[in-house]
Amino acid sequence: MRHRSLAAVLSTLFMGLGQLYNRQYLKGLLIAAVEALAIFTFLPNLGKAIWGVYTLGEKTQGFEKVGKVTVRVEGDHSIYLLISGLITLFLFAIFLAIYIMNIRDAYRTGAARDAGKKPASFKETFAYVTDKKFPHLMLSIPAAGVLFLTIMPIVFMIMLAFTNYASPNHIPPKSLVDWVGFGTFANLLTLKTWSGTFVGVFTWTIIWAVIATVTTYFGGILVALLIESKGVRFKKMWRTIFILPYAIPQLISLLAMRNLFNGQFGPINQYLGYFGLGKLPWLTDPFWAKVTVIIVNMWIGIPVTMVLILGILTAIPKDMYEAADVDGATGFQKFRIITMPFILFSTAPILITAFAGNINNFNVIFLLTNGDPVNGNYQYAGSTDLLVTWLYKLTLNNSQFNMASAIGIIIFLIVASFSIWNYRRTRSFKEEDMIQ
Repeated sequence: MRHRSLAAVLSTLFMGLGQLYNRQYLKGLLIAAVEALAIFTFLPNLGKAIWGVYTLGEKTQGFEKVGKVTVRVEGDHSIYLLISGLITLFLFAIFLAIYIMNIRDAYRTGAARDAGKKPASFKETFAYVTDKKFPHLMLSIPAAGVLFLTIMPIVFMIMLAFTNYASPNHIPPKSLVDWVGFGTFANLLTLKTWSGTFVGVFTWTIIWAVIATVTTYFGGILVALLIESKGVRFKKMWRTIFILPYAIPQLISLLAMRNLFNGQFGPINQYLGYFGLGKLPWLTDPFWAKVTVIIVNMWIGIPVTMVLILGILTAIPKDMYEAADVDGATGFQKFRIITMPFILFSTAPILITAFAGNINNFNVIFLLTNGDPVNGNYQYAGSTDLLVTWLYKLTLNNSQFNMASAIGIIIFLIVASFSIWNYRRTRSFKEEDMIQ
């Protein structure tokens, strides 16, 4: 048997044996220590982890009478079993990847020995890893963080959508949680109470995202063009004034706006009353509440776009405008042919991101209206609730975790599909030249 085959077989039997066979002693011991650590930590719990994820528990918490005393008997906690099972399975996946790399490393080193080459020493291996593989080594740390702090919670949320984890009858440890397949999605789309709420909130979410994105984007362009117009003096002062709404924390701005638009005591309604225009139900009427959140979002969002557009305008070559003047182009023609293409080329990906962000714009809705006014036809949602604020209410206020998880999946599919499709269609993604 050749060195490569024997080394691969030994590393298959136990990690590090192939490296020891290839006379890479320190490297082999370190790799063997990884498997030893896995054996003494999470590998013995692998079977229980699979059982926990598969069954979500079999015994509920209860009380038993022992003699004359009634004692509480701990049962299985379905959510704890699911979380601990996921952690163990993710650790096993990492271990499996290291195990495969260990076999490949032993095989390649054995192949080098078959070719008459000397196996790399530990010092040479360390120098190779810290030089050629340094980016991979440094990226492994944040990659592990993303795996356990981002990917695993997403997987956990997705799995909850296929359970009946909701109050009042399926909250552990009092009761167990069961797998229900696509039952949650079916209830969301077919039960009248849930489907009516979902359609209404979803429709308003899309309308809100489109209007909020368009108004802040083109409003920012308009303000930037006005500031940069010839003849406008004190440009720095105007930039400073218009950036103030963005510089102030949103929490303060939105709570202040909530008081300003108060229907009974707000200053805005008082001013309207002074001029005999009457009071408007800014936050208590469904239509006016939606108008209010759009206006306030413009107040917060336009400065962001304005700053971005100001930077783009300064980067446009002046000789293009001079050439347009020579050709007799009007101001609108220069804007349509020169300015707007440059702006769109630079901001198209950001525009897509803004739309996705407005779909999940939790702060403006929650802090300004809290999703109100109340809508009697909706299930746990108000007239201005977005999908994301409805999701918040379902989890924090009403313990409808499975339904909230299903809505979270739907939000992800909408945002991801729209963003990928539109981003791939932008010229900036295709890296085309600005001038054809």
